[in-house]
Amino acid sequence: MGPIFDEQVCYTLYSTSNIVTQAYKSLLSPLNLTYPQFVVMMALWQKDQVSVTKLAMTIGLSKATMTPLLKRLESLGYVSRKFVEGDERQKNIALTKTGRSLVTQGDVVAKQALCATGLSDAEAKQLISLCQKVKVNLS
Repeated sequence: MGPIFDEQVCYTLYSTSNIVTQAYKSLLSPLNLTYPQFVVMMALWQKDQVSVTKLAMTIGLSKATMTPLLKRLESLGYVSRKFVEGDERQKNIALTKTGRSLVTQGDVVAKQALCATGLSDAEAKQLISLCQKVKVNLS
């Protein structure tokens, strides 16, 4: 018979992630962002002017995955990519004035998305904590 898919943590995380990402689609449309681009912006709103390597590590994506995301964000005028002084192999990513100005709208989107889940603040914190525990134990 095998494992029952809807009783598996992996499937529950996977399917929930897909639904949450879809919910963000309409919320992010006015900002011209996809969910992965929004994740990059959230990371930059927390710590601006970081290397591509550091940014990729922070959000858990490969550098190869980051390149098209960053190019798109740059074409939107939200970030700039500049070579690190003294190391032409490394690029730093910095928010532009336009990118920084989206932080308030980003907060609104995040609050609307949380509200749509039906979770209380305490439940959201508990869920985040459990997911972080899974990530740490599997890393």
